[in-house]
Amino acid sequence: MPELQLRGAICEVGRRLWQCGLIGGAEGNISCRLSPRQLLITPSGVSKGHLKPNDILIIDLKGQLVKGEGKVSSEVKLHTVIYANRSDCQAVVHAHPPVATGFALAGEEIPDNLLPESAYVLGSVATVPFSMPGTQEVPDRIEPLLEGYKTFLLASHGAAVMGKDLHDACYRMETLERVATVILHAKALGGAKPLPEKAFDYLLENALNGSLN
Repeated sequence: MPELQLRGAICEVGRRLWQCGLIGGAEGNISCRLSPRQLLITPSGVSKGHLKPNDILIIDLKGQLVKGEGKVSSEVKLHTVIYANRSDCQAVVHAHPPVATGFALAGEEIPDNLLPESAYVLGSVATVPFSMPGTQEVPDRIEPLLEGYKTFLLASHGAAVMGKDLHDACYRMETLERVATVILHAKALGGAKPLPEKAFDYLLENALNGSLN
């Protein structure tokens, strides 16, 4: 996809996340591959629901600014470590979905065997131990999990997902929040019952779990 279209797609994803209540204020960040050596990423301190194409920054794979007038987010290390370890990943979304983040705050896992969408779209959801935002702890703690997962709860922080393109990553974040909400409702009704084992095995086999294909 040409650069201008990618910039527009980032703005569209930002608006969607904001409209869905998955981010607020200047929260969250969105990135995608521009070339083998460069990424497009949203700037720090700007509402992701009101971005313009020219707001988007170009950075290298070390997180250094290449082009643009905004400030690179302190969360950039979260993005660069994912791209460095997953050649199949073309986009990363970091957001603060309220219910999913509530699970992260409570130290509660989101099981993958309760809803078909969880097994098929999210795969197993990894819980990343708390790391101080913007520090080297962020890549150090998520890196060991990257090979087998595509959906992450960031303890006491939020969530991150990868995608085969920007919209794939956005939809995965939306699905994470919906799955978390349904599970929360089920808990209030006495608890959720897992999928039949054969159905769950079939879904995992076809979802390839950590794969983005």
